[in-house]
Amino acid sequence: MLPKDYPEFEQTLSQSIPPANWPLALQSIWFDAKGDWEASHNIAQDMHDTMGSWLHAYLHRKEGDRFNAGYWYRQAGKTYPEISLKEELKLIVKFILGNA
Repeated sequence: MLPKDYPEFEQTLSQSIPPANWPLALQSIWFDAKGDWEASHNIAQDMHDTMGSWLHAYLHRKEGDRFNAGYWYRQAGKTYPEISLKEELKLIVKFILGNA
């Protein structure tokens, strides 16, 4: 079952793996929220859609690669954000949950 909101998503971070029936986008951002950038990136880079591009952008922004992040934000149809990474993570989770 999908979390109903961000606080419920946060509660799932005590688990060792995300539920397999979650959308790939939610699994990707879950791994990042757990501190596993590599696992998150592995999922995001195989998602060839706007959501995958947004995740990819966020991850490269987090990595500090502004140039690469900028490319992926453009692919996602988004401008480079001025909000914190934590705020963007919450925004991504809420977007995924609202569109699942």
